[in-house]
Amino acid sequence: MQLGMHLRELWRHRLGLVAALVFALLAALWSGNRISVLPPKLKPRPHQIASAKTQVLVDTPNSTVTNLSAYTYDFQSLTNRAALLGNLMASEPVRLYIARRAGIPSDLIEAIAPVTEQVPRALLEPDSQKRASDILRATDNYRLDIEADPAVPILNIYTQGPDEGAARRLADSAVAGLRDYLNALANVQGVRASQRIRLIQLGPASGGVINGGVALQIYVLTFVVAFALAAWGVLALARVRRGWRQASPSTEQGAGEASVERDDASAMDVPPAPANRIRRGHRREAA
Repeated sequence: MQLGMHLRELWRHRLGLVAALVFALLAALWSGNRISVLPPKLKPRPHQIASAKTQVLVDTPNSTVTNLSAYTYDFQSLTNRAALLGNLMASEPVRLYIARRAGIPSDLIEAIAPVTEQVPRALLEPDSQKRASDILRATDNYRLDIEADPAVPILNIYTQGPDEGAARRLADSAVAGLRDYLNALANVQGVRASQRIRLIQLGPASGGVINGGVALQIYVLTFVVAFALAAWGVLALARVRRGWRQASPSTEQGAGEASVERDDASAMDVPPAPANRIRRGHRREAA
């Protein structure tokens, strides 16, 4: 009921209705694109987010996994080594190698290290103090989440990116970047190839888009909200103008003149004094 009355009132103000529609269209266009004036250009904003996953097996050069004579202590040692490598993958030096492999700036990669016992996760996440300020550009960032399996020497790597290809490339680059860093470190320290740790990626990364259709939803929601606000502003302005006209000085002056005319009319309506009263007054004065 109220909505129909408001829409009918808005329909009477055609110019305001057109202005509200134009404002809503511009707001929807701005929500999905970056608008530049010089030069005039529209650049789509990245709204969708894709994810990917891969796994890495941490093993010795002689393959403890396939060696039947290996002891339980050997597997536990590799499991601890995997947790160490997971934390190392989230460090700044390794992120530089990962960014070089992925072809993206290292400051766009947000790495989350594996949870370690008796250590708060916030202390393990590099640049966690900047996480709140990065929410507005989260779709432009790349997220790297490393989880260490507590039972076996396997690292689970989860990534996020602006599209499926970027997310999968980041997951594969995380393994390759960590391997490059370990080889460079071993070369500097003179560690022989037969004594270096092995990182075996268990298949290429796989993933997909996790919020398909979000761009259309943002367009529609922005248009509806912007049009509602603009329409409310048009109606409010129209009502203010109507009230201003009703309380204008010309209206007050007209009301004053009407009251004067009523006073004059009331004065003219006073009946004259009777003639016999006038004669008696004259006789008294003569006497």
